[in-house]
Amino acid sequence: MPNYLHSDAESRLKAAMNQLMAGDIPEGLRCDVKSLSILAAVPRATLYRTYPHVKEEFERRLGRAREATGEPDPRLAQIERLKAEVSSLKGRLSRMKEEASEASAFRTLALSRLAEQHDEIQRLRAALQDGGNVRTLPMRAPTTTDQ
Repeated sequence: MPNYLHSDAESRLKAAMNQLMAGDIPEGLRCDVKSLSILAAVPRATLYRTYPHVKEEFERRLGRAREATGEPDPRLAQIERLKAEVSSLKGRLSRMKEEASEASAFRTLALSRLAEQHDEIQRLRAALQDGGNVRTLPMRAPTTTDQ
């Protein structure tokens, strides 16, 4: 086999290995040697006979992934991680909804108080213009402690 074909097949195998180990596993495939050879378009017999070092590297990496996650298939580990993330996001969304509800209640209360104050100011201004029992007080002369 020409050398350039050898390096091309090996590079395809390594690319497929990286893809599988990253959890990017195409539909119908798994994270195993058979899927590695299918994804790289290299016959399994060729993988065993010509590229045993690639197969061994794949099995080592797969073993480390199993030890680290307890999951032989990175997709299953990814699913569990995504489920945990969804759960976390649901909790965060719930807290944000609660905060929004509290903010809405505060806004309603604040607007109500502002409306009451506005009505009181309007009433006082009307009373001042009517000249009812409102008296103007004389201004006090400033003292040296006021300055």
